[in-house]
Amino acid sequence: MTDSSNLSTGHVKFLGRSQHEKLLQQRAGVFWLYGLSGSGKSTLAAALQKALHAEGRGTAILDGDLLRTGLNRGLGFSDDDRRENLRRAAEVARLFLQSGIVVICSFITPTKAFRSLARQTVGGDDFYEIYVHADFETCRQRDVKGLYAKSDAGKLQQFTGRDSGFEEPATPDLRLDTLAESKEQTLARLLKFVRARIAPLSGE
Repeated sequence: MTDSSNLSTGHVKFLGRSQHEKLLQQRAGVFWLYGLSGSGKSTLAAALQKALHAEGRGTAILDGDLLRTGLNRGLGFSDDDRRENLRRAAEVARLFLQSGIVVICSFITPTKAFRSLARQTVGGDDFYEIYVHADFETCRQRDVKGLYAKSDAGKLQQFTGRDSGFEEPATPDLRLDTLAESKEQTLARLLKFVRARIAPLSGE
């Protein structure tokens, strides 16, 4: 964990992360959920936030669709734009982290290079890579946003899993399979994982 107790710019000093964490009675962390469109990552992210909120945890959600309506509006889906989209998201996550917040991120993040960029931006000790798995055909059948139908009709270019590749991770910090497990089962495993990493250290 990176302690930023001496955050400053010029002659101005700000409250550090450890002071925020002490107030909130939690350890901050960035939990980065990724996978194909329709894999269930946004659904799990929202359920995780609600569960943690009910336990009195301070959280923030960063979702790909939400950021593209504001901060990342204007970015397309080329490799360069995807990279910039994720770089900005990781920088925002890092700012929340320094305020002692549990940050729940939901982005497709299709390549190992993009995941590495996010990890490096946030800081490896505070970044948790959570792969939400469901195969392409399952996601296509779910098609909760209608994106697969648009892709089938040729109305959506550079679609991940079809026109643009998705690199399977070898060793994510946590793998959730929304095809093999129910939402309740995956959420239970996700909650267990997160709770163990945000509980205050003894003596804090």
